[in-house]
Amino acid sequence: MTGLTLLWLPILVSAVLVFVASSVIHMASPWHKTDYPKLANEQQVMDALRPLAIPPGDYFVPRPAGREEMNSPAFKEKVKQGPVVLFTVMPGEFSMGRNLTLWFLFCVVVGVFAAYITGRALPVGTPYLQVFRFAGATAFIAYSLALWQMSIWYNRAWLTTIKATVDGLIYGLLTAGAFGWLWPR
Repeated sequence: MTGLTLLWLPILVSAVLVFVASSVIHMASPWHKTDYPKLANEQQVMDALRPLAIPPGDYFVPRPAGREEMNSPAFKEKVKQGPVVLFTVMPGEFSMGRNLTLWFLFCVVVGVFAAYITGRALPVGTPYLQVFRFAGATAFIAYSLALWQMSIWYNRAWLTTIKATVDGLIYGLLTAGAFGWLWPR
């Protein structure tokens, strides 16, 4: 068993490596360019939604008030007429600085969980490859698996989910490498 206090360096180094890699993947490569296609009538959609002053949040339309309404003929007709929409409304201006800070903190949290699980399983002085496997699997799970439910339940494009899973694999490998390299000897 290895205590968390001995693992602060791999936690922080892995967070920095993942943060940098994700920045390169999302800003310098075309990998995610097609994740959210542009609407042909974007301006019309924006003009139609703006006067509604929908507060920021997640919405599902049409949404029944309860189980009874979900089974009603009127609700079934609404769904049949469509469109059925799942959408997120964000503020008109949002801070990339805030989002990047939260992303970095999330990377640190993933590192803490990777450290906790790996540290509970392995003692100080464990060989690189064993540390790599535990930390990498934990980080991959944290960065990737929860994304699949978005495609299963909310019809997010599977290609988007698969690309994000590949990203998670890269982040997991970087985390694994940092932990294997910096594991206390």
